[in-house]
Amino acid sequence: MKRRFSRLSSWLLIIVITGLVALGIRTWVLVPATVVGTSMRPTLEPGNYLVLQKFGQIKRFEVIVFKLDGTTYIKRVIGLPGERVSYKDDQLSINDHPVAEPFLTTKKDQETVLTSDFDLSILTGHQTVPKGYYFVLGDNRRISKDSRTFGPIDETTIIGRAKLVYYPVSRRKLL
Repeated sequence: MKRRFSRLSSWLLIIVITGLVALGIRTWVLVPATVVGTSMRPTLEPGNYLVLQKFGQIKRFEVIVFKLDGTTYIKRVIGLPGERVSYKDDQLSINDHPVAEPFLTTKKDQETVLTSDFDLSILTGHQTVPKGYYFVLGDNRRISKDSRTFGPIDETTIIGRAKLVYYPVSRRKLL
């Protein structure tokens, strides 16, 4: 009887520890999120389920999830702290140097402008993206509510960096 109780308590302890580890990973390391809306098309579709990584340095062109005024957004990081960001003739420039955007799969042509011309200083009143902030845009530029509307986002509002689309299975991919 004592041996059976010992075995049962060992299994119970393993289950509790495993559950706590899984909860810790889900809470502090890898967080699930769901895509709502079309501002990140074609990269992300409504109903895609993502895994977010909550730690690590944010890099240009990473997809991030953040909360602003009670709304959760999924956008792509375009400008990093201290950088000048502008668009002219559908061409991204960072610190006055053209930068390619390979994730924009929609064909750019003279009749279809994906990103309207703007300059960060005119748009936000800042010459550069402020320290501790990021300039973000949706991939579906013509309909996206992003930093062109609400300005650079504070790094403290960032929930995580999107790393994986895991559902639906047919759209599974690393980001």
